[in-house]
Amino acid sequence: MAKEYKTYTMELAGRTLRVDIGRVAAQANGAALMHYGDTVVLSTATASDKPREGIDFFPLSVDFEEKMYSVGKIPGGFNKREGKASENAVLTARVIDRPMRPLFPKDYRNDVTLNNLVLCVDQNASPELTAMLGSAIATCISDIPFAGPCAMTQVGMIDGEFIINPTNEQKTVSDLMLTVASTREKVIMIEAGANEVPEDKMIEAIYKAHEVNGEIIKFIDKIVEECGKEKSDYEHYVVPEELNEEMVRLVPPEKMEEAVFTDDKQTREANISEIKDMLAEQFADHEDWLPLIDDAVYQYQKKTVRKMILKDHKRPDGRAIKQIRPLAAEVDLFPRTHGSAMFTRGQTQICNVVTLAPLSDAQKVEGLNEFITSKRYMHQYNFPSYSVGETKPSRGPGRREIGHGALAERALIPVLPSVEEFPYAIRSVSETFESNGSTSQASICASCMALMAAGVPIKKQVAGISCGLVTGETDDDYIVLTDIQGLEDFFGDMDFKVAGTHDGITAIQMDIKIHGLTRPIVEEAIYRAKEAREYIMNEIMTPAIAEPRKELSPYAPKICQIHIDPDKIGDVVGKQGKVINRIIDETGVKIDIDEDGSVSICGTDADAIQKAIDTIEMIVSDFEEGRIYTGKVVSIKEFGAFLEFAPGKEGLVHISKLSKKRVNRVEDVLTLGDVIRVKCLGKDKMGRVSFSKKDAE
Repeated sequence: MAKEYKTYTMELAGRTLRVDIGRVAAQANGAALMHYGDTVVLSTATASDKPREGIDFFPLSVDFEEKMYSVGKIPGGFNKREGKASENAVLTARVIDRPMRPLFPKDYRNDVTLNNLVLCVDQNASPELTAMLGSAIATCISDIPFAGPCAMTQVGMIDGEFIINPTNEQKTVSDLMLTVASTREKVIMIEAGANEVPEDKMIEAIYKAHEVNGEIIKFIDKIVEECGKEKSDYEHYVVPEELNEEMVRLVPPEKMEEAVFTDDKQTREANISEIKDMLAEQFADHEDWLPLIDDAVYQYQKKTVRKMILKDHKRPDGRAIKQIRPLAAEVDLFPRTHGSAMFTRGQTQICNVVTLAPLSDAQKVEGLNEFITSKRYMHQYNFPSYSVGETKPSRGPGRREIGHGALAERALIPVLPSVEEFPYAIRSVSETFESNGSTSQASICASCMALMAAGVPIKKQVAGISCGLVTGETDDDYIVLTDIQGLEDFFGDMDFKVAGTHDGITAIQMDIKIHGLTRPIVEEAIYRAKEAREYIMNEIMTPAIAEPRKELSPYAPKICQIHIDPDKIGDVVGKQGKVINRIIDETGVKIDIDEDGSVSICGTDADAIQKAIDTIEMIVSDFEEGRIYTGKVVSIKEFGAFLEFAPGKEGLVHISKLSKKRVNRVEDVLTLGDVIRVKCLGKDKMGRVSFSKKDAE
């Protein structure tokens, strides 16, 4: 007997969004089988029955599982099954996590997993967006405590016109790729990559998405009304009031202010550590209080910092509300790398190193988007434990590192030269030397300078800055902070990162810890960021390096491009690659050939590159009668000698054409391996190219 289930539909950006509830995964707390166009994603929400012991955070995990069968492919590799999550899957999971996490109760300690299984992909209907909506619906109809509903919309822009939920093909030509999450009244998350979109246009796009989100939320409301479970109660995690009162008695507010208000992170941490040690000693007789000291002190710090910022406009390091921390920039840190730069903002320090390589070194991408198969520009971000004074072994990049690298990558792609202008693959690596907030934006500044130092002809400078927020009891009681440091990020309500040029925004990433932002806050943060990034470019980056260098580093590979007849590609490659491999062995260059006949020759020695070019041109050209050539003797016969002029290309010098004097034996004039100059006589009766040595003398 077929299982009964409910189906809900709405029209969304020209495609039908269909949600099946109760059809599959009935044992999950909440499950929605999502259909958008022909894209199908199963979104589930599950929670543990009891809280996890010994933690002071909400243990939420989000997964976006890309199944290759969804696009009719078998995975590459030996095992023929999906391996670890791709970068796209990690970034999608982060975009789902960031807006939803603040909507769960702050003291909820039960494990929650939001899983999104991609079953079928329609290139005209984003599986990422479908999963975002599916996670929200599955959580809203579940019994898991959640202050939803929320919704997400993507916005593109082509020829100045907004496109809601653009197709993959539209994304390839769009000047904007914006994702906005909203609750009923407020924006809760913004993620954007843009081709220098002006601030006012970006704000317009954000609230266009917010408007669409409102319609989706009405749709979700109907589903929740008919299918939603009653929200379950949970074990609340609170610090006893008696503990708080005793802590404040022992550490009066003025003493806590003195402990946290310093511009040195290590000093602040030492001050707080002393307070914790003192409280542990004082509370020795209250064993049940000891495990709660860390959280109690954290909450006390948070309350102190927020009060001082909001009411007294006093920041922990003494800066003014709009003031940026001390800045420094320099280039050429290392003598043999292709490009390097370091950018320092307070106690945040990023070193960036750029490496140039032939296009064949571009990163291959195996995923669900048929329009993205490789990445020519790769920005990678590393965050070692020593950068925050901790000791922890490196286990490779986590989700945060991948997210920060992708943000910097998006910020710089709009100013990169085209492949035709600069036929290189580019790898930019940001190493975090020191961290106290906003390392991702520092990596954008450092990478921009390193690219210019490497001689990459980027169109404009790009800088990034992060703005923070502290809110009061009402929507109009707030203060926006320019250039937040770590403490203001931890205890504040927002991390609003904006990168761009003088002319517009290239990337945004906005996260919050509250239930949304009003439009005045969004606008103020965006315009505040513009003011700050222009200062950084004008006053700090430009004095360090004003424009891209005209010449590449002597240690960077040089790339020359030529074009050959596509029908002659086989001649250059040779049987089993013998011809091209021989050219590579003899010259030491790297050669890449495209199907259209474009040939890239890459090497560090200009003479070797030219030799490879000459050889290839010799192979593909028809021998010209009357032209002088140079060839190597590869075979001697009674009637003459065969010369090789390029790999796989030979011609005959008849014995009568060896010298103006009579020659009885070819060996009297030539030996194997001799390199000689000859004149082309055209083709003989047997169709062979004929040469004359005596006419070239």
